[in-house]
Amino acid sequence: MSDKAIGERQDWTVTGMDCAACASKITSALQRLPGVADVQVGVMSERLSLQLAAGATRREDIEATVKKLGYGIAAKGAAGTKRKFVLPTAPAVEDHSGHDHHGARHGGHDQGGTSAADPHTASANVAEHDQHAGHGAPGHSHASSLEDLDKHWYQTAKGKLVIGTGVLLAAATLAKALAPEQVTIWAFVAACLIGVAPVARRAFAALRAGIPFTIEGLMTIAAVGALFIGAAEEAALVVFLFAVGEVLEGVAADRARASIRALASLVPKTALLEVNGATQQVDAAALEIGQVVLVRPGDRIPADGVIAEGSSGIDESPVTGESMPKTKGPGETVFAGSINAEAALRITVTKSAEDNTISRIIALVEEAESARAPTERFIDRFSRYYMPAITGLALLVALFPPLLFGQAWDTWIYRGLALLLIGCPCALVISVPASIASALSTGAKRGMLMKGGSVIEAVARVTQVAFDKTGTLTAGRPLVTDLVVLNGTEADLLAVAAGVETGSSHPLAEAILRRAKQAGVAVLPSTGAKALIGKGAEAVVDGQLAWVASPTFARDSGALDDIGLRRASEMESEGKTVVVVFRDHHALGLIAMRDEPRSDAIEAVAQLKMIGVNSVMLTGDNARTGAAIAGVLGMQHRAELMPDDKVTAIKQMAAHGGVIMVGDGINDAPALAAASVGVAMGSGTDVALETASAALLRNRVTDVAAMIRLARATMANIRQNITIALGLKVVFLVTTIFGLTGLWIAIMADTGATVLVTLNALRMLRFDPERSK
Repeated sequence: MSDKAIGERQDWTVTGMDCAACASKITSALQRLPGVADVQVGVMSERLSLQLAAGATRREDIEATVKKLGYGIAAKGAAGTKRKFVLPTAPAVEDHSGHDHHGARHGGHDQGGTSAADPHTASANVAEHDQHAGHGAPGHSHASSLEDLDKHWYQTAKGKLVIGTGVLLAAATLAKALAPEQVTIWAFVAACLIGVAPVARRAFAALRAGIPFTIEGLMTIAAVGALFIGAAEEAALVVFLFAVGEVLEGVAADRARASIRALASLVPKTALLEVNGATQQVDAAALEIGQVVLVRPGDRIPADGVIAEGSSGIDESPVTGESMPKTKGPGETVFAGSINAEAALRITVTKSAEDNTISRIIALVEEAESARAPTERFIDRFSRYYMPAITGLALLVALFPPLLFGQAWDTWIYRGLALLLIGCPCALVISVPASIASALSTGAKRGMLMKGGSVIEAVARVTQVAFDKTGTLTAGRPLVTDLVVLNGTEADLLAVAAGVETGSSHPLAEAILRRAKQAGVAVLPSTGAKALIGKGAEAVVDGQLAWVASPTFARDSGALDDIGLRRASEMESEGKTVVVVFRDHHALGLIAMRDEPRSDAIEAVAQLKMIGVNSVMLTGDNARTGAAIAGVLGMQHRAELMPDDKVTAIKQMAAHGGVIMVGDGINDAPALAAASVGVAMGSGTDVALETASAALLRNRVTDVAAMIRLARATMANIRQNITIALGLKVVFLVTTIFGLTGLWIAIMADTGATVLVTLNALRMLRFDPERSK
């Protein structure tokens, strides 16, 4: 198929979406247009993305279709949308970076950046609709526009509808007390018709788009039907309660969405770029790799980078959730969005705006919207059949008793109309994504990022956690502890070893290079360096091939005798990693290094045991070193594993339950992908972060247990929501059929259930996953 036939990716910002059904309605309507494919709608990110074939459907037609359904839409990045990185920013959060620095320096914080509640929170999806779920999909449609973004609820289109219908209902009620009965009836009829008119318009728009089963449609039928059977007062009340329900849903959705807006506003819009010794204010999004920026005290850091000059306390809480500021100096990494608290810094930009830490988090949020939980997909499929089934039942209730048993038509039509209102599964549809959105927000606030509901559900089921050793359970910054010279001098040993390791970013290589620098040893020139996966490294050093490798590889190469091997074994039994430096069957000596366990690693293993999760260390290091480290941490271990061996180990563990793999290096990527859930440490490589299903930005091992507690609490919350949604429906279904409840109770059941499950889901925003039990 040609590129023209496939079409280009087109993006919009859509407002007014409050629940999964909104995404369902838009998806279903757009999929029916010619040339439209792969429609993706993000409720929390307010994002619409689709493939649009050239010459088939115009962008204007897409926008018109969405507007007819009652939503606001504009091209992504268009004036008035106030969007950045696709997601909405928070207008309430002022960014003082680059301009009003006087007001930003008090206390070393950007006051504007910290004014929003949880500014470092990343929220994810309250729903993403399966593209194929459009037929018969339920849904609220909310008249809204991009102008409603920064208004109070009563200033929005939905709010005005509530106020208008409320005033009309009050006026009709007053007329009931003061005016003749005929005037009263017409007052309630007018209140009902005026209030239901915008709802009916949206219902007809959805019907024309091929979506017959919507709450707007059922609401219109119920209200008009009630008028025909003489229940005008109740019809007007139902219309008012429906409008109130829409506002409540919108407020709840906006609360969850606010954390995303705050996240997108973390990166300052401007930066102070140094050019030829002078500074000039530039657009932060235009910064390029290698440029140097000046960050003054109180400023937010405009880009990911490395400190070139200066030392200062860095408040990373907006990005990672780490509450304590860190003192950082030259050569250390800083994140965009962090706050420089103390002294001026010159920072070399290492990542472009679209690839910085905040952008990566936002990308995870967007990815989370398409990674729906299995429970959510099941509920979505169920809801597609539930609404038509209830509609059919309502028709039977309205017709059969009068036709078969001579019952009163108005009584059973009334009951049938009430059943129509019970037929909306909005509470059920929102029950899962609302909980997941709150959980993702809570996790991101603490530096725990998960790529969607499917990841949360998988984390909740795990019974085992596999850890990489270096950089995960250990600090990842080993120190040289012993130099054992077998031939030549220590200087010769370090010079050759440093020559082999020059340019390598492996922690052991960096330890050797640091020791050579400290000893003042000149590094020998080298070429042709390459890694020997699981064995070591080799290079041509000073014109001769040389190796820095494991004792086993050196022995097999004929370079290490039994005496040297025995000395290496002794150091390995002390928990040290030993490498042999040799040339052509000639060992120069041994270098022993030790990487101490992280300060929280022992506590992390203990917490995992408390929640019934077994932990295992998988390492490529030798068995003696692995046993020593595992013994300190109190966990099982498997050592001398090549990358493919780690994958095999993960698969073997998976046979006995769900497995989390936690790692930070390139060689961990295959194992991260093979596990039920791959978790990358925040300091890990880009490959590990991209492969993983989740990330721990704070580099805390204890966050693994916290993530599991959060996931389990989320699934419990989801089960509560499903029980509330279905329980209320069943109760009022029965009471309506037996005539115990009527129209206004039916709409209260629908609205009440939706509000209840939303409020219950929002409880997850206050859940503390770090509190061990």
